[in-house]
Amino acid sequence: MVIADLVAWFETWSDPAWQENWDNCGWQVEPGVLNQPARVLVCLTPTLAVLQEALVLEANLIFAHHPLIFTPLKSLQVKDGGGGKMIGLAFQHQIGIYSAHTNFDQVTDGTAHVLAQLLALQEMQPLVPTHNGQGYGRVGHLPFALTLRALLDQIQVQLQPTQLCYSPALETQVIQKVAVLGGSGASYITAAVNAGAEAYLTSDCKFHQFQASRDQGLVLIDAGHYATERPACERLVQKLITWGVEWAKLAQSDEDFRQLHYAPERY
Repeated sequence: MVIADLVAWFETWSDPAWQENWDNCGWQVEPGVLNQPARVLVCLTPTLAVLQEALVLEANLIFAHHPLIFTPLKSLQVKDGGGGKMIGLAFQHQIGIYSAHTNFDQVTDGTAHVLAQLLALQEMQPLVPTHNGQGYGRVGHLPFALTLRALLDQIQVQLQPTQLCYSPALETQVIQKVAVLGGSGASYITAAVNAGAEAYLTSDCKFHQFQASRDQGLVLIDAGHYATERPACERLVQKLITWGVEWAKLAQSDEDFRQLHYAPERY
């Protein structure tokens, strides 16, 4: 399958037109590779390390969740570091960079849907519907009720986050209905409360958002941006192969940009 056909196929499933108005989905760098057979390296965040991995593997397309370019560029210089140098190398070595961000967040097998599947949520629905049965986040019921401690243990096993934070609650509290949203989902706390969720798994939450959740009877669980979105990248690799892409791999140089000074025995 050539790259042009792959992108066309992807966009019929996860249309860039569905992106938020602040987002920048689609081609970030297209150096004339559309008619080449696709060799795809999937990553969460396009970085120099990922591009260097693509060079070693002879990939010709970096398929990223996060956009490389968010705001209009005023100049491109190698000294800019990641952005300028990466774009220059991508053109020099004929490596395309494509992003599927908020459009990928909404679809079946996208970031939220995969997260919900990892927790085996049943009767799941979009937390915030958008169109055609799609939407941001998912909410559903666990196969059977768990204590909060058991749910946290399950999240730790499934996502392997470097840190797992949650709002004050008894670990013996029983949880049945759960909302999830990969990446920065604190703005959907009210939606999780209105959906009747007893716990909400997301990331990038601030101090007072944990307080607000506690005050509304919702256990807010922050597993980190990387841990909550990386599983969908792995699923995308499987999907690309199913579509007929002969060579697709998950980047091993993807990074979680938060590092802990030490790893406590408990959360």
